[in-house]
Amino acid sequence: MLTLYYAPHTCSLASHIVLEDAAADYGTVRISFAADEQRQLEYLAVNPKGRVPAMVTDRGILTETPAILAFIAQSFPLARLAPLEDPFLFAQVQAFNSYLCSTLHVAHSHRMRGYRWADDQAAIEAMQRKVPQSVAACYELIEHEMLAAPWVMGETYTICDPYLFTMAQWLEGDGVDPSRFPKVIDHRRRMSERPEVQRAVAEELA
Repeated sequence: MLTLYYAPHTCSLASHIVLEDAAADYGTVRISFAADEQRQLEYLAVNPKGRVPAMVTDRGILTETPAILAFIAQSFPLARLAPLEDPFLFAQVQAFNSYLCSTLHVAHSHRMRGYRWADDQAAIEAMQRKVPQSVAACYELIEHEMLAAPWVMGETYTICDPYLFTMAQWLEGDGVDPSRFPKVIDHRRRMSERPEVQRAVAEELA
């Protein structure tokens, strides 16, 4: 059985949704950021990075959302969550998820975790002021160049969709006007109607 370590309101929701999509046999362990559990020795023994998600498999522990999503898709091929038979299309899936991880998520994190990049308070505040602009720039690219319809990759639902949905939950909090990105918001709405998404969100918010 797989075990997902997650924290509410974080990117771990994407992995949680994909486990539901795959109808996987899995369990969850909630990590409380409010209680600083991600920095406690018990969790650091699972993930020395002190972040979520982390997933325990029968072969070891995986971290980083793109890796976990790809692992689930490859482990449950009958769920058809990625174009595993086409190396180029699968690379496109990985490219999209890598962009969310390495660029959009970093821009978002400047709002509350500027201390990762600077010690000077003025520099941290400057990063925070930049967030609405830097996050919106990411969504401009997603809206106009990267998001097909009705799903990220076009007609076929993939592991990209739960990841984008998870990130898009934070638009308003990042000070971005969602009306600027109708395709992203329509995607967010349709994702929220999926039973698998509703089950994962309900558990995380319980």
